[in-house]
Amino acid sequence: MTVDSERLTKLLGDENAGGHLGEGMGLELLEASADRVVGRIPVAGNTQPFGLLHGGASCVLAETLGSVGSGLHAGEGRIALGIEISAAHHRAAEKGHITGEATAVHLGRSLATWDIVITDDEGRRVCTARLTCMIRDAQ
Repeated sequence: MTVDSERLTKLLGDENAGGHLGEGMGLELLEASADRVVGRIPVAGNTQPFGLLHGGASCVLAETLGSVGSGLHAGEGRIALGIEISAAHHRAAEKGHITGEATAVHLGRSLATWDIVITDDEGRRVCTARLTCMIRDAQ
C-alpha cells in the first residue's frame, strides 16, 4: 500500500478508514496521494434489492476517494468538502469487489476536481464519476 500515512492519519484518524460510511461499506484504501487515490469495496453488503451493486455505493466510493485526495492536497489547517458529483453507471456487479481509481484533473487553491473510474474484478468499467471538492480553511 502506498499511502502518505502521517497525513492520512491526521485527515481520517486511521489510515484505512474512509469515514464512518466508508467503514460500514468495507472500504479499503490501497493507495493515497494528493493526485491519485485507489480503494475498493466489496459488492456483498452494498447491493440494491435485486442483488446488484447499488449505484449509490459507487458514488460513495467515488466521493470518498476524491475527498481523501483533495484533503491530502489541501494541506494542514484546510479541509475539502464535496460540492458536486456525477456518475454514469455502465454495468452491473454481482460479486467480488469494485475498485475505484481517482485521478486529479485540477488541484487548485479553492477547488479540486477528480475523474474516478470504477472497475470490477475482471477490470470491466462499472462506473465513471467526476467529483469537485471545495477547499477551505478549517474552523
